[in-house]
Amino acid sequence: MAPGVQIPTAPTIDGATHVHSGKVRDLYRLGDGSLLMVASDRISAFDFVLETPIPDKGRILTRLSLWWFERLADLVPHHVVSGELPVGLPRELRGRAVVCEPLDMYPVECVARGYLTGSGLTDYRATGRVCGVPLPVGLEDGSRLDSPIFTPATKAALGDHDENVSYAEVAAGIGEPRAAELRDLTLAVYRRAEAVARDRGIVLADTKLEFGARRDGTTVLGDEVLTPDSSRFWPADEWTPGRQQPSYDKQYVRDWLTSPASGWDRGSGEPPPPLPPEVAERTRERYVEAYERLTGEEFAP
Repeated sequence: MAPGVQIPTAPTIDGATHVHSGKVRDLYRLGDGSLLMVASDRISAFDFVLETPIPDKGRILTRLSLWWFERLADLVPHHVVSGELPVGLPRELRGRAVVCEPLDMYPVECVARGYLTGSGLTDYRATGRVCGVPLPVGLEDGSRLDSPIFTPATKAALGDHDENVSYAEVAAGIGEPRAAELRDLTLAVYRRAEAVARDRGIVLADTKLEFGARRDGTTVLGDEVLTPDSSRFWPADEWTPGRQQPSYDKQYVRDWLTSPASGWDRGSGEPPPPLPPEVAERTRERYVEAYERLTGEEFAP
């Protein structure tokens, strides 16, 4: 775990055994062997879990993932057993917890990119490629690619950065048949979601997926899916290649932290300051807007 990452102690839940905590989610094992995945309101930036939570963030991520899982079920099975809270568990978990099946997770972050930005842009500027995939010359930040590409990454330890790798490296690690399956599923999910988002006035620039295997070897889509935490969503009417795009994720938080207003020196090694209430609320508004535009449903806490 990197020095900046300090995960708060997961709350004790009667009838459930704590298994693991990440930057946002806490995982518990239930008595029947299934898992309870709870999305908190924590938010991270620059390898720090921030002191200030974003109200309702966990519920938004959970609801949006469930919405997408339903629309992708014909492409790939998912890990959700139930979105209903098991009897006897605390009511405050309602809306932010799902019961899911245990999986043997593949050690690869499956990323699909339809637009060039982020670490992909960094790779492209250095090599003309992204994860070994050659791209045309002259692309800019935010350029749309001719077709989406599979750009996997290794799963880093908590607090460290994932490292982009080539498809060949993934195949060497998990075998060619499984690597090809993950690539094809990732691109199929991206294409489906990109079309849905585009119809709702949103650009899906890229997304990160995680897959695991059941005991019988079936590949299953796990974790979260197509949320503002795992994807870059941009307002389509504001998309302009050649600059950083407005987004429906925590970029608003990153921008405040790196602005003079925060008073924080990113290179100091010190944790960031608490977010002002208006920054936390504006960030919440971006998450809510993404949910409502994608689903067509009003978000009610």
